[in-house]
Amino acid sequence: MATGRVNPKQTLDQQGIGGLGAVHYNLLEPGLITHALKRDEGVLGKGGALLVTTGKFTGRSPKDKHVVRSAATENTIWWENNASMSPESFDILYDDMLEHMKGRDFFVQDLFGGADPAHRLDVRVVTELAWHSLFIRTLLRRPEREELDDFVPEFTVINCPSFSADPARHGCNSDTIIALNFERKLILIGGTEYAGENKKSVFTLLNYLLPEKGIMPMHCSANHAPGNPVDTAVFFGLSGTGKTTLSADPERILIGDDEHGWSERGTFNFEGGCYAKTINLSSEAEPEIYATTHKFGTVIENMVFDPETLELDFEDDSLTANMRAAYPLHYISNASPTALGGHPKNIIMLTCDAFGVLPPIARLTPAQAMYHFLSGFTSKVAGTERGVTEPEPTFSTCFGAPFMPRRPEVYGELLKGKIAKHGATCWLVNTGWTGGAYGTGSRMPIKATRALLTAALDGSLAKAPFRKDKNFGFDVPTTVAGVPDILLDPRRTWDNPESYDRQAAKLVAMFSENFAQYADHIDDDVRAVTIG
Repeated sequence: MATGRVNPKQTLDQQGIGGLGAVHYNLLEPGLITHALKRDEGVLGKGGALLVTTGKFTGRSPKDKHVVRSAATENTIWWENNASMSPESFDILYDDMLEHMKGRDFFVQDLFGGADPAHRLDVRVVTELAWHSLFIRTLLRRPEREELDDFVPEFTVINCPSFSADPARHGCNSDTIIALNFERKLILIGGTEYAGENKKSVFTLLNYLLPEKGIMPMHCSANHAPGNPVDTAVFFGLSGTGKTTLSADPERILIGDDEHGWSERGTFNFEGGCYAKTINLSSEAEPEIYATTHKFGTVIENMVFDPETLELDFEDDSLTANMRAAYPLHYISNASPTALGGHPKNIIMLTCDAFGVLPPIARLTPAQAMYHFLSGFTSKVAGTERGVTEPEPTFSTCFGAPFMPRRPEVYGELLKGKIAKHGATCWLVNTGWTGGAYGTGSRMPIKATRALLTAALDGSLAKAPFRKDKNFGFDVPTTVAGVPDILLDPRRTWDNPESYDRQAAKLVAMFSENFAQYADHIDDDVRAVTIG
């Protein structure tokens, strides 16, 4: 039995996926929520939000992600960062998953990855859970209803949490699996209910496909000045560094909060929604994001709530610190209806420095920008990956290594070329610790970060006096209106300046050791960037 709207020539049966129970194609939000509630997948919260939990996995499983190794991918995949799977193992996995799916009900969403019609990816997402179908419908771009009549999927994602992989039989690491086959244009996900795997698998696809077209895929948020898409800013950063919070500026137009492309035409969002962390979210600091948690169709993931009043607890992280809300972009009043922007005028690289060494903002030369982009220094924040319980210093190249199928230099060269062509100004912004390392210092005040970003984006920061940082070589402002001068000099914020010097020397050494891996793959001007 099939329900919903679909291209009659593109049903699952015609894709060779048969023997299923009921198949629900392209249901809208009311239908998906109805099915989710009937199937006891969640609870209807205040305002019509759907409250769900994801079981034992409350974050991504990067070690369970595999790419099929073949003649076509042998020389294009960054194999040091992507676990391989043989074509034969994938075929067995696919057959076993289809056999497991027989007789079960599934939900299908035909969606676009990318707001620019010239560069979007037509992707079909098949999910065992109704709420996963609601989630991915929220996060990707939704076709008009009439567009579904002719929709032809380029790639298909199948997500079946009840299926467990067999490492011996399927050539994987555990019973959880995320397997990408670029030749067969299939992604298989099993053994995890964490919904983020759905969107990140599509992001990985775009990260692989778009560079061949000269398009820079970016793990970043983006916004532009009101009425002026030419004044676009992008914010690179891993989860927990502030991409969503800082791009949701009421004085600017939101393009998107997580994944974008930079083409010959400008910036475009990959998504149709936002996936915001909600821990310690407040109506005072982030009123619009907070308001989405009480709106119809928002997916509230892994949040503790009162069983009687349904009041959400934004401070209780007993399920996970990675509690989230997935909501459509149009729930943010200043979101762009087109999700398109111009070529970035400002590029912000966000880092969460758990060492307490980096300044709250620094201006980068183009060569320094590529250095810090390839370094991708930050701290993994509790909950975003399994096993991370407190901030953990790390280097995640391109500010998104888990989603980068190609070598980092491919993305670095694309970024460097676009910066040179379009003249973007680059900034490194630390949203991590000040006055000491994690456990001693405190988080950078968001009020100060916002003030510094406002000054960077409106051009006034460029007129401030700057000093050359002796540890990292970049330019740091010495005075900015509305920001205490002491905050701009991290060494002064420490009780013991000598302890700061030792910590800074340690971090400089970590940068140098990490960057050695790129020495043979980069241009001389980037290789010449020295710190310390």
